[in-house]
Amino acid sequence: MLPRAVMEQAQAEFLDWHGTGISIMEMSHRSPEFQSIIDQSIADLRVLLNINSDYEILFLQGGATSQFATVPLNLAGPNGHACYLHTGHWSGLALADAQRHCAVRVAASSEATRFSTIPPRADWRVDAGASYFYYTANETIGGVEFHFIPEVSGPPLVSDMTSNFLSRPLDVSRFGIVFAGAQKNFGPAGLVLVIMRKDLVGRAGPTVPRLYDYATYAGHNSLYNTPATFSWYLAALTFAWIRQQGGVEAMEANAIRRSERLYHAIDDSGFYSNPVPASFRSRMNVPFTLADPALDPAFRRAAREAGLEALAGHRSVGGMRASLYNGMPDAGVAALIDFMQEFARRHG
Repeated sequence: MLPRAVMEQAQAEFLDWHGTGISIMEMSHRSPEFQSIIDQSIADLRVLLNINSDYEILFLQGGATSQFATVPLNLAGPNGHACYLHTGHWSGLALADAQRHCAVRVAASSEATRFSTIPPRADWRVDAGASYFYYTANETIGGVEFHFIPEVSGPPLVSDMTSNFLSRPLDVSRFGIVFAGAQKNFGPAGLVLVIMRKDLVGRAGPTVPRLYDYATYAGHNSLYNTPATFSWYLAALTFAWIRQQGGVEAMEANAIRRSERLYHAIDDSGFYSNPVPASFRSRMNVPFTLADPALDPAFRRAAREAGLEALAGHRSVGGMRASLYNGMPDAGVAALIDFMQEFARRHG
């Protein structure tokens, strides 16, 4: 969900942005008007996460999945190697893509627990000479989230934070690269945000296409080619909204309150279950199963009739999944719990 206030502001400005007589959809990305949106979005993000001048902030296209290849192309290349933590579907896809461009060593994997945990730090095999160390901060499908920043010495730390970005405070200074697709917590699909330590820019080899070289965008204010302007604009509105709500600290408090309430309802029900141990549970994505899987179609059908959307689990695992991104109001969680309790009463 996007915050309702953000969508209402975009609606009000859609035909005439700030008296210009044109829509954001019609505006040149090189105009002074759009440059003001760029400048404000970057300024707000630097405040939200306390990002200092040692870091570039890039607004790119292709979604977060594009970074599965862009990261190794820029940091490792054919002669380098990388370490990956394998904790679920998205880290697995990133790992497989990286193997096309560099040597990859799996530092640790939670496959043995069906990706319901994070491997103990003592089991990680970290190569200090690696080009970078990669992990996925929140696995949306399995509902597993890192509630800590991995301690690694040597290689730059790289993280895909698509599904929990801006949902909690973050010490950016501990990372080489953080990237996040917009479509979970700060905008619509089509935009990916990259926060990158400046000393890592310019490491791509001569055969890397310009559109996959971070230096291309760092040298052109993310405007080397036409960006996803409407997605960027909505991201800028969302950054401003988060600041108005009290910043990422307020987003974290919301996430803790909402997710704990839903997990308690699942754990206390005797009808629903979640497979993830409490210390690894995601605040953003709550997967759950019913006591009888044969009831799944009826649950999804009744949920939609009750106005509850997008509760089907990922096709690879089935079951149900509730996503509690920043735009989700408390009332949405309350409505889901009320529905779940009534469904369990009728079918339990």
